[in-house]
Amino acid sequence: MSDPRLMAGAPPIPAESLVTLGNWQEPPYNRWGFQHVRDLIPTARIRRGEGPVRELPRSEQDLLGLSFRSGERRLTIAELLDETYTDGFLVLHRGRVVAEHYFTGMTADTTHLLMSVSKSIVAAVAGILAARGALDVTAPVTDVVPELRRTSFEGATVQQLLDMRTGTRFHETYDDPSSDARLIEYVYRWRPEDGTPHAADALEYFALLENDGEHGGAFRYRSVLTDVLGWVVEKAGGARLAEVIARELWQPMGAEFDAEITVDPHGNAMGDGGVCASLRDLGRFGELYRVGSGNNLVPAEWIDDTVRGAPDGAQAFLDSPASQGVAVPPGAHYRNCWWVRDPVTPFFHASGINGQNVFVHPSAELTVAKLSTWPTALDDGFRALTIDATLAIGAALNG
Repeated sequence: MSDPRLMAGAPPIPAESLVTLGNWQEPPYNRWGFQHVRDLIPTARIRRGEGPVRELPRSEQDLLGLSFRSGERRLTIAELLDETYTDGFLVLHRGRVVAEHYFTGMTADTTHLLMSVSKSIVAAVAGILAARGALDVTAPVTDVVPELRRTSFEGATVQQLLDMRTGTRFHETYDDPSSDARLIEYVYRWRPEDGTPHAADALEYFALLENDGEHGGAFRYRSVLTDVLGWVVEKAGGARLAEVIARELWQPMGAEFDAEITVDPHGNAMGDGGVCASLRDLGRFGELYRVGSGNNLVPAEWIDDTVRGAPDGAQAFLDSPASQGVAVPPGAHYRNCWWVRDPVTPFFHASGINGQNVFVHPSAELTVAKLSTWPTALDDGFRALTIDATLAIGAALNG
């Protein structure tokens, strides 16, 4: 494995500038780490294959000077990109590139960690398999993965994995090193061994999980459910997750570059946050959801179901512990690993911590992909700025 560095140049390089498995998710090291994951953690390649690249025609405009309002503030897109630690920013309008910008050494062929945008990719593959009849999302998880019988997933459905509505106990608190969301990183080798006990691999870990609620209850965001979904997709697709994503999505999508996904010591992929991809290919993925019935890959019925949500999806979202005391947009919900902010317009997004986003706004004919390295996992202010900027771009391009 290559010697990971934060700084370029001839040695000697100060020890405090080295990016390691112990610091790569922390600032300022994450600005290098998120673009060099394969130098730190084992990955499996998601091959683009030998097929034609889906071209992205260009009609570039200078959006950097566009001014928009967010709360009491007014700032430009350039100021937004600088303030929110942007690594890559892509705007597609009517399928054409109108803006593409890279920072912090990132280039068009760089793969950048997507964090939980990975979930939306895994879910899209589940939708493709479901349309073909290879996967029944209404079926019990244990019908697809018999190895999970007599575990806490007994009685849960695949759709409940997709919607984060199983009864699984899993605490997702990113600033708490003892939370489940951080402890699972030892299983996936995202953190160095330090004596913390952990399962030998992901499959062993899944069997150890317990429930603290009924399956089908309120929405609760728990990344591990998409890791289990990844195992479901492997069973339905008949191959390892990286191969199924490549065969069912990356290659027929016309991806320009290979992607990759982190794996544990036994090759089990981290479907909840381990995908690394180029900015343009992330834009191509978002475009599938914007175009809907015209994309010929992700089924229109799947996209419609995502936007519409479960009959009780909006209430399940309101009942979420995370929604208490927070202003939730009317009808907002989580479905098929997408955050649906407005099901009527519609406006929805795939999102990951530290500022990874794909925004889809079909009525504005807009797809925006933004890759970032926020210094903290979550930042409500940065999120609000980015959403307001996206809406302002849509309004300007269609004005």
